[in-house]
This record gives sequence, C-alpha cells and structure tokens, in this order.
Amino acid sequence: MKHQAITRAFLTGLILLLLASCGEKPQAASTEGGAAAEPATGQGKRLALVVKNIGNPFFDAVNKGWQEACDELGVESIYRGPEQPTPEGQIEIMESLLAQRVDGITYVANDPQSLVNVSKKAIRRGVAVVGWESGVVPGSRQLATEPVSAAKIGADQIKLIADLIGHEGQIAILSAAATMDNQNTWIAHMKETLKEPAYAKIKLVAVVYGDDVREKSYNEALGLFKAYPELRGIISPTSVGLAATAKAVSDEGKIDKIEVTGLGLPSELAEYVQNDACKAFGLWNPVDLGYLNAYATFRLAQKEISGAPGETFSAGRLGTMTVEAQAGANYGLLYLGSLFRFDKSNIDEFKAVF
Repeated sequence: MKHQAITRAFLTGLILLLLASCGEKPQAASTEGGAAAEPATGQGKRLALVVKNIGNPFFDAVNKGWQEACDELGVESIYRGPEQPTPEGQIEIMESLLAQRVDGITYVANDPQSLVNVSKKAIRRGVAVVGWESGVVPGSRQLATEPVSAAKIGADQIKLIADLIGHEGQIAILSAAATMDNQNTWIAHMKETLKEPAYAKIKLVAVVYGDDVREKSYNEALGLFKAYPELRGIISPTSVGLAATAKAVSDEGKIDKIEVTGLGLPSELAEYVQNDACKAFGLWNPVDLGYLNAYATFRLAQKEISGAPGETFSAGRLGTMTVEAQAGANYGLLYLGSLFRFDKSNIDEFKAVF
C-alpha cells in the first residue's frame, strides 16, 4: 500500500483516538452477564472486538480502526475486554456476546487454548469468528489476521537499515532470545533479503542476543561496538533491544556513526528518534489492523467469504484483500501489509498512543 495513503489513514485514526470523539469505550466483563446490546443499525449486524484487556492504548488504537470500518459498513460496533488480561475474563465476555446473539467476533487471545470451546460454540451457532495474531486450535476460528508476514518484517527491516547507512557497510542484529521462533524467522528472512543485488555492499557480521532484558541488550550493543569498529548499523527486532541499543549509541557518542533501527514502540523510542540515535524504526499500524479485522468479520458474517485460501474481498480504504493459505490450519490467513515507519515526522503523534 502507498506510504502516503497509510500515513493519512493512520493519522486520521489516531486523531480520532486522541480526541476520543467517536467509538464505544471498552467495558470489563460483568459477573452478571452482558447487558442487552443497543438496537443494531444499518444492515442489522453487530460485530464485537474482544481484546486482552481494557485501558491498553494499543488496543484502543485498534478499536478506532474497527469503529471506523463498522461506521462505513453501517453495523453496530461492540468493544470489550476484561479488566485484567486473563483468559477467564475473555471467556466470560465471549459467552455474554453469544447470549446477545452478535453476528461476528474478532478476538486477540490472552491464552489461545482457553478460547477453543467458546469459539467452537460460536461457529456452531453461525457466528463469524476471526482470530487475530495468537494461534489457536484449528476449528476454533474461521479466519486469522496478522499485521505483517514474517518475510515482509524481515525485508522491511533490511530496507530501513540500508537506507540509513547508504546501502553500504557492516551491520549486526541484536535479537531477543535465541529460542524465540518469531525472532529467528525474521532473522532468516533478513539474511535472505541481504542476498538481493540491492544489498550487495552490506555485510552482516554478527547476530547477538539480549534475551529481551534491557541491561543485557545494552551490554551486547557495547560488545558490538568494541568487536566491530567499522560497524555502520544495528537492527534490533524487539522493542526492549532497540531502546537499549539506541541508549548505548547515545551514551557512547556513536550517533551518526552507527545507525539503529528495528521494531519498537513509539512511547519507548521517541527520545532516541528526537536525538537521532534511532532515526527511524518500524511496527505495524494498529488503526489499520482494527479496520481490516472489522471488514473481514463482516464479510464472513455476510457469507461473502468462508475464510478459504484464494478468496478475495473489498476492505474499504485498504483495497482488495486476498485470503492466503496457512500450513497446518483449516482456515485462511490475512496479512495487513507492510511495516509502518516511525521517524521525526510522526513520532510526537504516536508516542502518547502506544
């Protein structure tokens, strides 16, 4: 998708978030069961977004995109989450939503296994069920959504560091833990991307692990500075590692000598973006993620799609989406797109959001 289009859409959603001018506030699960929903609007559909817990700025941003899409579709939007991120709270909420006869549910699970029974019950009753991010047992959702594919996450981070160092020089990767599958998968895709002609003058000299511990990540960054005096850039695909690396660059006077990028939260990286220790980094767009989930849930509820690989549908301003196959699963997978770039041009808007 076009960068400018993403930026406009993201800023629109975030302005709405900051003004709190539309959308339903999240409510905690009630021990007495859910209250009756308000009368449905538009086509009479009611779609529910169930998040890990209320009061989380990231999920509030997701809900803004969800609400935006629901308004466009003319359906009633419901936003729910437990007070604390517990599986029991989510089960209670989903049971309440089934009692209210909602037409579709999208959830991000605190414990994927815990939602299997209630999700299967929903599907048996004809409720459209979409699972976002966290994996669950096959048969307990009809469609999965992910922000960005692993291949795209790897490729986008290589592009970020290449742009920062002028497509030439030594780079290193400071990962979380060596046992983390997602980190290892992203790194594998980074290595594949580096084989492309555009990156022929970039050399990966080391992969180190900070175990998502700030002090250890900081010390690993210092070790890279010492071991590789010609080092030009470091990628850290984890917010803890990225912030620690940027701090090390700041503390050691390496700004503009060693460039830093990766995956991180604006709230944790704003200081280092402003002082040029981390000029740019990426993450997925929570507003667009909510928007996509609402459209996917609606299309399922309308039986316009079944969640089978190869199906396509219109997702409003995101354009046409294609359901992809997922190994070992009996449901399809949707990817939002590319990483969203954070830098000085937008960090102030986002640092208060997540």
